[in-house]
Amino acid sequence: MTTDVGNGAAPGGSSGGTVRKLDRVVIRFAGDSGDGMQLTGDRFTSEAAAFGNDLATLPNFPAEIRAPQGTLPGVSSFQLHFADYDILTPGDRPDVLVAMNPAALKANIGDLPKGGMLIVNTDEFSKRNLIKVGYAANPLEDNSLEAYQVHEVAMATLTIGALENTGLGKKDAERAKNMFALGLLSWMYHRPTEGTERFLREKFAKKPDIAEANVLAFRAGWNYGETTESFAVTYEVAPARLNPGTYRQITGNTALAYGIVAAGRLAELPVVLGTYPITPASDILHELSRHKNFGITTLQAEDEIAGIGAALGASYGGALGVTSTSGPGIALKSETIGLAVMTELPLLVIDVQRGGPSTGLPTKTEQADLLQAMFGRNGESPVPVVAPQSPADCFDAALEAARIALAYRTPVLLLSDGAIANGSEPWLIPDVDALPDLRVEFATQPNGPDGAFWPYLRDPETLARAWAVPGTPGLQHRIGGLEKADGTGNISYDPANHDFMVRLRQRKIDGIEVPDVVVDDPSGQARVLVVGWGSSYGPIGAAARRVRKLGLPVAHAHLRHLNPFPRNLGEVLKRYDRVIVPEMNLGQLALLLRARYLVDAISYTKVQGLPFKAEELQDVLADVIKGVSE
Repeated sequence: MTTDVGNGAAPGGSSGGTVRKLDRVVIRFAGDSGDGMQLTGDRFTSEAAAFGNDLATLPNFPAEIRAPQGTLPGVSSFQLHFADYDILTPGDRPDVLVAMNPAALKANIGDLPKGGMLIVNTDEFSKRNLIKVGYAANPLEDNSLEAYQVHEVAMATLTIGALENTGLGKKDAERAKNMFALGLLSWMYHRPTEGTERFLREKFAKKPDIAEANVLAFRAGWNYGETTESFAVTYEVAPARLNPGTYRQITGNTALAYGIVAAGRLAELPVVLGTYPITPASDILHELSRHKNFGITTLQAEDEIAGIGAALGASYGGALGVTSTSGPGIALKSETIGLAVMTELPLLVIDVQRGGPSTGLPTKTEQADLLQAMFGRNGESPVPVVAPQSPADCFDAALEAARIALAYRTPVLLLSDGAIANGSEPWLIPDVDALPDLRVEFATQPNGPDGAFWPYLRDPETLARAWAVPGTPGLQHRIGGLEKADGTGNISYDPANHDFMVRLRQRKIDGIEVPDVVVDDPSGQARVLVVGWGSSYGPIGAAARRVRKLGLPVAHAHLRHLNPFPRNLGEVLKRYDRVIVPEMNLGQLALLLRARYLVDAISYTKVQGLPFKAEELQDVLADVIKGVSE
């Protein structure tokens, strides 16, 4: 769904009553993993995007395919932050919590601030369900929720009543209660309804009775809000004043897929994705498989090793080879990444990081694969590392990774993570004519002094070797994992040659042209610099805004290029009295900065499978800034 930002769009109407205008709202839908919370949240997000709000989302769901119903491990939630101004995060805490059962309430009530709105599906608060999650008494009856605005709604009963004439059984009718909740929240926040009804009819086109049931449940929720006296106030959040253009809601994985499609077209090369499904990267495969008309070939291989092998083989054959995975898959792919380093072929390796080690936390986020990306191969095998900062930024990051891979004939590690991959935000659809030219020149004739083709003769500026498509007459050459003789590419065990080639490959990576790091320091008076990478961009940026409002100056620098670092990074770090590095790991970037620049970086770490909250980083930054000022 796309939105043209300019004049905005009118929301759906509602009846009279008090309408309160807000600049931002955070809503969290929470329920059992079978309650459709991700679909509910995604639909509300789509309507917020269509209306023109700025937004950011945080889906959170269990790794189990189906955890026991009504239990804490089975709770699934979807948080949406939408506003009339530029926002950076999905929000620290919800203003509104929709709890579909006792487990959802217990798992999420700790995040709801005092005075927050709590909408509860009372039908699920049976004695059995309460006991499942350890409630000794019904929290709806023991005054334990008196600090919140509690709205008790019998969603299942009302949904079944609304569908009694459809012919659906009670169990099937009750499944539509998530659409009742969506209708109620859509009424409360003046969201349009036509898009959701159209979506439901398209989604269930092969089951028209189910489609109609969901539409009726959605309308029932809307009408309940209209007619009940429980909700005396509705809310409006105006469209955001974003840069003019056409926007669409996009997730990080979808943006990566689109970036890969665009890279293939800009390079005028076929794209081959060799991959193996793994959470949270699988949607990249799903999306790319839809775009065969753009020269995309997708191969779901039998394992991670076969996937990257196919991708590297495609690059050898003159295509742009791509493979996608998460941290466990990078471990398996490491030998082939080393082979790509040795053969000096372009290869895009996408790592959508998740909690580890081993199987770890498949559906939770982490950014703990940085050192693996930097050093997780045998021998000296340097690889460029690029990291997007947000879902929409994944498109540009994919283009940048492809640029480096193609121009410098090297594998490139692109480090996304679960928060970016599954989160969504508005994406300004770019002007195609403004995108970079990624075309490459293949070798077409012998280049060696002996009249033969020498695959390891290099471009003097990039140090990239010549790239020859197999089958080109006169360009036969040797390739493989054994060390190469300089120029000819013949197998060489000569110690001096090995030393030379190792240093040459390192010099090629060190010499990659990347933009200087930009520092956000509005006052120019900051003595403290906070440095981040990846998905920490939003929470750090929001925290910096907060401490500045308190009159505390702070500078913020965010790194897209992690290898090589921007050339001005050392000079930037030396300007400040203190450098803070928040990371969702145990301090991997801080370790690299200390080693490279001898800066005493302050590491602030978190490995809970959840993104940073702006409020926690605000406290950290404020304490350090005050300490420097004393």
